[in-house]
Formats: sequence, structure tokens, C-alpha cells
Amino acid sequence: MKELKKWGATAAIAVVLIIPVQIAIFALWPPPADVRGFFELFEQSPLLGLLSLDLLYLLNNALMISVYLGLAACLYKANPSAIITALAVGLVGLATYYASSVAFEMMSLAKSFNGSANPLLKQQLLAAGEGMFATYKGTAFDVYYILNAITLFIFSWVMLKDRERTFTRTTALWGLASAALMIIPSTAGTIGLIFSLLSLVPWVVFSILIAGRMRKSQ
Repeated sequence: MKELKKWGATAAIAVVLIIPVQIAIFALWPPPADVRGFFELFEQSPLLGLLSLDLLYLLNNALMISVYLGLAACLYKANPSAIITALAVGLVGLATYYASSVAFEMMSLAKSFNGSANPLLKQQLLAAGEGMFATYKGTAFDVYYILNAITLFIFSWVMLKDRERTFTRTTALWGLASAALMIIPSTAGTIGLIFSLLSLVPWVVFSILIAGRMRKSQ
């Protein structure tokens, strides 16, 4: 259990550090609006193309496994059934995210597109890219987003009801605030984008607070 808490605390801080990096990348190099734009971006910089298709989220969500396990180790005794449910829902949600990731598939299509002089093949590759782009922000991503909001709700609720006060009431409230703002997926147009950005504020505070507590409880 101590190791789970240790790795959970470290992962929570790493997740917080990834956020400003991802925001800076999107601010300095806004992602293209269409598939052709992504193909051109991959030709200029494969790394930037991958980053624009959420390469860092692949790392972020791998780290979230440790965060969830660390929280489960801290809160299991408070409400075993709720924590098992939260952990199951969260892990399924994280696994679902990887089904929505198309970064390396798009890079492969871009390589073929940029290396071909055949107009018909280029049209076929663009059509394949459109299909990938639809998957990128499609059902799998929305399921991942909602399931992780539910996970955060459950963990925060258990924190709030925990008689031993493993985590403070303030920590739980920050978690609930972030979960509430995550109910609307970031794919839901302008309102989804606004809610997703707003959810980052309580999420960062929550992550820092749980990291500190997980380290102390080892």
C-alpha cells in the first residue's frame, strides 16, 4: 500500500506539470483545423504533429493509473465497495481513451500522403484521415471523459464522508468541483471547451493536495 501511495503522489504531481506544457504547445502552435493541415504539419515536424494530437495525453493517462491506485490505497477502508467501483470505472475510462488516440495512425497516413504524387491515392488518404479525425473526438473520447468525471465524483464523495478524514474536506470539495465541470465533454463545442478549461483549475489544486496527503500517509 505504501508503494501505491508513493507512486500515486509522484504521478499526481507529474500530471499537474504536464498541463501547462500542453497548454503552451496549443497556444504557441494551434492545431490545424482539418486533415490536410495535419498532414502538412507532420511533414514540417512529426513531433509537433504528434503533440498536436495529444501525445502528452497518452503519458498523462498512464500516470492517472497510479493516481487512482494511490487514492484507492488511501480510501479503501473508508468505503470498500465505492472505491472498487471508482477504480473499475476509472481504469475502464482510461483504457477507452487509448481507443480514441490516432496520433501515430495520422503520422503514418501523412507520411504516405506527403510521399505520393498520385492524386487518387492522396484523395483516399485524405478520406482515411477524415475517418481518423472523427474517431479522435468521437464516442470513445466522450466515454473516457464522462467515466473519469464519475470516478472523480466517487473518490471525492468518499473523501467527504470519510470519518477518519484521510483527506481534508477542502480537498474533497475541489475534487467535486472539477468533476462537476467535467460532466460536459470538451468535444461539446464552445461550452465543452470552456468547461474543460475551467475544470483544470480545481483539478490542479485537488492533485497537489492529494499528492501531499499521499506522501504523508505512507
